[in-house]
Amino acid sequence: MTELQRFEFPGTGQPVRTVLIDGEPWFVGRDACEILGIADARASLNLLDEDERDSIPVTDSMGRQQMTIVINEPGLYSLILRSRKPEAKAFKRWVTHDVLPAIRKTGSYSAGPQFEIPRTYADALELAARQARAIDAANQRMAELEPAAHAWDVLASAHGDYSVREAAFILNRDPAISTGQNRLFGTLRDLRMIDAGNTPYATHQRHVTLRSRHYDHPRTGEPQLTQQVRITVDGLRYLHKQLGGTAPFTSLIGEVA
Repeated sequence: MTELQRFEFPGTGQPVRTVLIDGEPWFVGRDACEILGIADARASLNLLDEDERDSIPVTDSMGRQQMTIVINEPGLYSLILRSRKPEAKAFKRWVTHDVLPAIRKTGSYSAGPQFEIPRTYADALELAARQARAIDAANQRMAELEPAAHAWDVLASAHGDYSVREAAFILNRDPAISTGQNRLFGTLRDLRMIDAGNTPYATHQRHVTLRSRHYDHPRTGEPQLTQQVRITVDGLRYLHKQLGGTAPFTSLIGEVA
């Protein structure tokens, strides 16, 4: 049975429940919505991408098992970006400055110290191996999530640009827009801003560009070069209009950290 950890968000004292699924932290969606002042929690959670939400069985106060929607860290960022409550900034800071660093360090979030004492030398070796794997997995997950958190903290310049994932998080700050990385890629193709191979069309060169990105092959370690689609500030403004945004565009890229 899934074991939930209950703790309180320091900003409001409201309860927040988390659970580790395959070593990754997930948050009970309804708890996050209540803190962020999102009234229609079910509708907002259903708007998240499928890979950002899941359902798990949770035992209620009467001992019955109920299916509860939980969201991962990208899903949590999507909700935070839609919230207009002052507590959203503090909640985001708590997640990025307290929870995620703790996960990166230990592979799990704990409101208090938790220790596993090995009884034999073999147990100690096994524990060390498990912790090493958990830390490696957490570091990799943090690396994947850094662009999402970065979208909160960067004030775009007139010449700045964003990855499609970052652009999706910024556009999601508008209550009238709901998108994710995959959906935004589809939008770029539907609007004929990029072709099926992700090459920008000439008519949208000031909206979309390509930037070379270096990375190490995960298996061989050899350096690789790829082209990453980048959305310019003009492109964000164009997409904001095409997607029916209602909030002032300048409020989407203003500094919020």
